[in-house]
Amino acid sequence: MTRMLRSVLIANRGEIARRIIRTARRLNIRTIAVYSDADVNAPHVREADQAVHIGPAPARESYLVSDKLLMAAQQTGAQSVHPGYGFLSENAEFAEKIIQHGLIWIGPPPSAIRAMGLKHNAKRLMNEAGVAVTPGYMGEDQSEIRLLTEADTIGYPVLIKAVAGGGGKGMRKVEAAADFAGALAACKREAAASFGDDRILLEKYIRRPRHIEVQLFADGFGNVVHMFERDCSLQRRHQKVIEEAPAPGMDAATRDAICSAAIRAAKAVKYQGAGTVEFIADASDGLRPDRIWFMEMNTRLQVEHPVTEAITGLDLVEWQFRIAAGEALPLRQHEIRLNGHALEARLYAENTQTGFLPSMGPLQHLRLPDSIRVESAVEQGGEITPYYDPMIAKLITHAPSREIAAAKLAQACGMVEVWPVQTNAGFLVRCLNNPDFVAGEMDTDFIGARLDALIPVPEPSEHMLAAVASAVLAQNTGHIWGERSLAGLRLNTTEPAPLWLELNGERFALALKHEDKTQNEISLLREGENIIVFEGGEAYAFCLPHSRAEGSEITEGDGAIRSPMPGRIVDLAIVSGQSVSKGQPLITVEAMKMEHVMSAPFDAVVTQIMAALGDQVAENTIVLTLAPRSG
Repeated sequence: MTRMLRSVLIANRGEIARRIIRTARRLNIRTIAVYSDADVNAPHVREADQAVHIGPAPARESYLVSDKLLMAAQQTGAQSVHPGYGFLSENAEFAEKIIQHGLIWIGPPPSAIRAMGLKHNAKRLMNEAGVAVTPGYMGEDQSEIRLLTEADTIGYPVLIKAVAGGGGKGMRKVEAAADFAGALAACKREAAASFGDDRILLEKYIRRPRHIEVQLFADGFGNVVHMFERDCSLQRRHQKVIEEAPAPGMDAATRDAICSAAIRAAKAVKYQGAGTVEFIADASDGLRPDRIWFMEMNTRLQVEHPVTEAITGLDLVEWQFRIAAGEALPLRQHEIRLNGHALEARLYAENTQTGFLPSMGPLQHLRLPDSIRVESAVEQGGEITPYYDPMIAKLITHAPSREIAAAKLAQACGMVEVWPVQTNAGFLVRCLNNPDFVAGEMDTDFIGARLDALIPVPEPSEHMLAAVASAVLAQNTGHIWGERSLAGLRLNTTEPAPLWLELNGERFALALKHEDKTQNEISLLREGENIIVFEGGEAYAFCLPHSRAEGSEITEGDGAIRSPMPGRIVDLAIVSGQSVSKGQPLITVEAMKMEHVMSAPFDAVVTQIMAALGDQVAENTIVLTLAPRSG
């Protein structure tokens, strides 16, 4: 590097901190990590050259406290600060504070962060720069009456979006005027909790929207280049799940139009460093230059940057370091080449059967594929806590064609083994194998429109049942259990052995008829009286014989409403003694800046409320009880 950076404090955690450390080490830049109480044993702390404790587990008391981060940089003699993404990465005040204290900010100028940070201001700037924006309302009048009037004028469905938002926080799709007030209240509450700003804007909802974004880099000499586009249309609750580059169905003319618009956007705010301009495209008639509109700009590195690295062969973090050190862009536009196709899947600790609620706890067993690029946030023996995003890892594949890259990624997701924390690995496999996805036919409602097919209750295969039966026989014949010792287990017996197994309350009767040298290639674990089997990204927990008392039954709910996750009560829509109808919202719990509404499972009367507004509740805590309503 022309003006070599000597050291960097990474004001972040998890996989992005590890990603930055990896490039910094290659460039001989000393790394300083920061960590909260929850991250004492985190991988990024161990891998950095130095680490500084910055406070309690909650992010608002550690990773979001700018003074603690600045103090850590000063105490360790850090020359620069890399914010990663999330937390304070798009906080102009934090960037200013770093610069004012003589440190190098590895990011865009604070003025550019401010210009693009508020969606309504950003859209005005884009209009002035000749970049088309989505039709909607961005006015200062935030009264409910005015917003309802504007929504009626725009026409339903409309999107309510937080002015200071991102990541789907403070965003709701509203289908009809009758639903507007409730959605508006929820958006404002989420926006205030996530960004400290409850202002919103309205946008026309595009019926077949594709989420396409352009990766940009700009230096301090006025040069701006793009690194082509990414498609991030596969989302759930406005959170990206699978990303890819380049976008399927993108022709040369449309690519030139969208990338040129992104460069105009960057030049309009005198941008520097890495940034992403996000667009919404109407895919009802394919991708066309006149059917793509500016949505927002993320003034930082993106979670999905590895797919761009894969198709260009470039290290985006290295480019960030070089530009922050005062260098010009390493390459000119014509020198940046697009090679092949890349996909990234986000492996989350979440329960797909309960609406993708976070799954928390210790990672007693964690195996990720080693044949592809993996960016992991945690390791075996670590823990998924309620304090931070529940992403376990990102899985990335690259191949000459989209078809091959997608098949490789589906295979890799199917090899994931996690226990006892639940994951979305099996869900990712089904997404990647879906015929419409394989054909490149998707939009942002792809998942929502196919939920039944993508999140079925997992069923054990005959191959799996045979493997479990073999494992039990091995145990009964003196086989010694090891963590992975049952993979490829060979059996040699002719004695039939009847066996009962139980999975999710369902009992399976197996008549064992072993043939000589039967071989079952499948991964199993032993946990007490259970056998855990991994197949296709799913984990199945089989109860061994006699592990449940004979005659015991799983009964239906008794009217107790339990919190499906640990969190804070942010809305209490009922009072004791109130009559409620099936499906009526009762209570809302918030965790990780995500709200979950618990509704009445049947027509009932509220008999008792055990939680108050603002209370913190643990997972599975009874928050209220109901009694069936007669008549």
